[in-house]
Amino acid sequence: MTSGAGRFAPSPTGDLHVGNLRTAILAWLFARSTGRRFLLRVEDLDPERSRPETGQLLDLTAVGLTWDAAPVRQSERTSLYLEAIGRLAADGLVYECFCTRSEIADAPRAPHAPPGAYPGTCRNLSEDDRARRRKLRPAALRLRSGVAEFTVTDLLHGAYTGPVDDLVLLRNDGVPPYNLAVVVDDAAQGIDQVVRGGDLLASAPRQAYLASLLDLPPVEYVHVPLVLNPRGQRLAKRDGAITLAALAGAGMETAGVRDLILDSLGLPAGPLDDALTAFSVAQLPREPWVFEAPFPAKPGPGVFPAPG
Repeated sequence: MTSGAGRFAPSPTGDLHVGNLRTAILAWLFARSTGRRFLLRVEDLDPERSRPETGQLLDLTAVGLTWDAAPVRQSERTSLYLEAIGRLAADGLVYECFCTRSEIADAPRAPHAPPGAYPGTCRNLSEDDRARRRKLRPAALRLRSGVAEFTVTDLLHGAYTGPVDDLVLLRNDGVPPYNLAVVVDDAAQGIDQVVRGGDLLASAPRQAYLASLLDLPPVEYVHVPLVLNPRGQRLAKRDGAITLAALAGAGMETAGVRDLILDSLGLPAGPLDDALTAFSVAQLPREPWVFEAPFPAKPGPGVFPAPG
């Protein structure tokens, strides 16, 4: 038992689908089964894509989730991120980057560098070069990383070593990116257990390394299996009746969706408290769950008001 917390942190870019809800339920089960608090965080740093989170909160409540404090919004926490960047800058670990995405994509890399890794183009620019480039475009801020890789321990995957590059700390439009914000927020909220989709495992080494530079406590990672469509691809909105509203429009009640998710985890149907009693990490399925809507989506308003 612990005094820490687990969390679910969706981006409010649309309705949650079955895969999101399954991960949220798992995050709740992991937290509650270890005596942790369960928190919600709205990751709304992208101003162009973010929408009000009302619909997402209604969906989470509908499947039976409860949380222990009011949700926080990343858009209201910019001062925390800037403070963290300031601490890194004071240690000489921040530099300006003027590269465009296309320049990064086209830049030569070391033979074993992973795709998309920043090649260090602006790492050692002279002051004259920086002054000249500032006149052409605003700079992003990057971490001056001291390692090429970092190892984390995941409850389901064991030791995992992944690449670490000079990741962005502040975009050139002044918006803090995900990798920084999630690290700062987890520490600020007392979150010491991070349960999320397996597709995010590759980002954990970067985040854990950044946390170590900021002297923040490590977290327990649990990257759970994804939900796939019948074609073996990660579930996405284009797959049809995969949100609560769409499934309700096709005649499936919310309790039925919840029970379908619980069955995929080998847990009994019914309220989540019943599932919590039966929850066991050792018996958690390790393979992705293939979800196929039991019937095609029908147009209709669904059971919840649309966000906005």
